[in-house]
Amino acid sequence: MQIEYHFAIVALCTFGMRTRRKIANIMGGEIIQDKDFMQLALAEARLAYDKGEVPIGAVVAIEGEVIASAHNLRETSNDPTAHAEILALRQASQTMGRWRLSDARLYVTVEPCPMCAGAIMLARLGALVYGADDPKWGAVRTLFEVINHPRLNHKLEVVSGVLADECRQILQEFFRARRNQHDMV
Repeated sequence: MQIEYHFAIVALCTFGMRTRRKIANIMGGEIIQDKDFMQLALAEARLAYDKGEVPIGAVVAIEGEVIASAHNLRETSNDPTAHAEILALRQASQTMGRWRLSDARLYVTVEPCPMCAGAIMLARLGALVYGADDPKWGAVRTLFEVINHPRLNHKLEVVSGVLADECRQILQEFFRARRNQHDMV
């Protein structure tokens, strides 16, 4: 099972949406849980890390099928909006041919920022699942409460803390390495 699971992550990251396989089939028909999709988001975060980007990854799934995946590309693309969530939502909308994603679940390694939280609400997403809280930019519950704000007409399911330690760890490793590089200069 470990090899099959590793293959699922590699297939998603290497081939992107060209594979468009149902994860349940790759996983041998097991019921896929939030932590399994978060593992895929972490694989995307590792791709960002390897590119020198802040390691945040996102995956969009509908009915157990990954329809989009992305990681931060702000530095690579010189685009301040190239957050993992925004890129994954764009890809999901293009894949589905619609902007309303009320049947979709977004898995992201870190609590979304205000921009991403706004995009999630505008996409009418069905559910948000995230790993680590973000005390500096979090717009779900930590700093702001954009998601499910009482004055907004859209409500969605929010699950937080899924693989939070792993999600936090990759960010800490990234920024520790960056600080060490600056100390050496």
